[in-house]
Amino acid sequence: MKLLHQLNTAFAVLIIIVMSITAIILYSLILNMLIVDEKRQLEDKGELLIDLLNEEDSPVKVNQLSQLLRDSDLRVLMFDRGQREILYSSLPPETATLWASQYDEQLHEEDLWESQGQDFVVYDIAFTPQADGVILVLATPLKDLQAVQTMFAWRMIYVLFIGLLLAIAISHMLNRRLVTPLIRLKKELKKIEHRKFQELQPVKASGEIEEVEHSIRTMAAELENYIRTQKQFFQNASHELKTPLMSIQGYAEGIRDGVFEGEAADKGLNVMIKETERLKKIVNEMILLAKLDSDENVYHPEEVDIHELVEQATEGLYPLAREKGVELVHNQKDSYYLSIDPEKVMQAFINIIANAIRHATASVTIVTMQSSDEIIIEVQDDGTGIPEDILPQLFERFIKGKEGETGLGLAISRAIIERSGGKIIARNNEKSTGATFRIILPKQRSNRNEQ
Repeated sequence: MKLLHQLNTAFAVLIIIVMSITAIILYSLILNMLIVDEKRQLEDKGELLIDLLNEEDSPVKVNQLSQLLRDSDLRVLMFDRGQREILYSSLPPETATLWASQYDEQLHEEDLWESQGQDFVVYDIAFTPQADGVILVLATPLKDLQAVQTMFAWRMIYVLFIGLLLAIAISHMLNRRLVTPLIRLKKELKKIEHRKFQELQPVKASGEIEEVEHSIRTMAAELENYIRTQKQFFQNASHELKTPLMSIQGYAEGIRDGVFEGEAADKGLNVMIKETERLKKIVNEMILLAKLDSDENVYHPEEVDIHELVEQATEGLYPLAREKGVELVHNQKDSYYLSIDPEKVMQAFINIIANAIRHATASVTIVTMQSSDEIIIEVQDDGTGIPEDILPQLFERFIKGKEGETGLGLAISRAIIERSGGKIIARNNEKSTGATFRIILPKQRSNRNEQ
């Protein structure tokens, strides 16, 4: 059963149960209310009868009594309590005799009197002050009140039925407003399932459904970007792997067939070794990227001095800097300990500083600083800067400039920094040549810092 029908059915059943319970309670209360109201009316009429009977005989009194009994259709019984003698009765003789005989023993304290299988609502009052004097009894058949109760019940059922229809109609409208966006979201999810990202349409909704719709659209955008990146990755990876393999294959076949001999063969072997090393490096970096993306156990944090880590990375790159004729300047400040994976973060620093050295003209400056909640490491070079067409996708895989090697170093650096809870930003210098890489790592609570 569809969700819309389930909600409508559940709401209708709930309304029916609530209204049924309410109707049953009201039905029983109505009869009690009618009985109480009838007794009050009988009491008023009884007092009026007594007042009329206590007046002196006159044609006016007789006419008033006749008119009262005729208009109100009263069942009246007047009997002598002591003698059990019926003085006046508009009831059947059997009923009048039974009530007069059982008045003291049974009926005196009862609210409902019974006769010949019929119940009566009664009000009895002593006409005279003597204990065995005249008793006046006014009675109304209970079936008259039950007829009123039944009539009221039918009207109540009619009103409840109309109310039920209106409630179900309103429920249907509200449920459609709730379910329709969900149905449309289901259709949009089907498009995502079949990767038809360009066909996605916005769904008008409110509240939590609007938040879900926004999350789905965000998820679809991320998934589309991920699929596009993966396709680009495999295309670039196949190209990067194909180039050294072709060089290795070409020289190997040439040496095998005797095309390269002597010094040429030695040169070919050296090229094969160099390309093999490059191929090995690409594969290792691809494996590391895959582990950083999916393996939770590849990252092992421990408490280390971040400034000491930067110093070690800088010292390890002095030979490359001397080879390129680039001066390395490191402005070291106070130590600060962070809970990070020293090996992985060291690799990220080495990749970024080495990239700056390859693109620098004369110098690379490394500056470390800290704010109230962040550690910032800036690596600045004085080279030609980052081409504007590469800058937005600089940290993507296999994106590299003229001096780049595998195109994976910066992608690995970003993955490591983000795994450490930080972020990395690249920009061209505004007031000078070259580019700046800014690494931002959040501070964590450290026992050593608190001492």
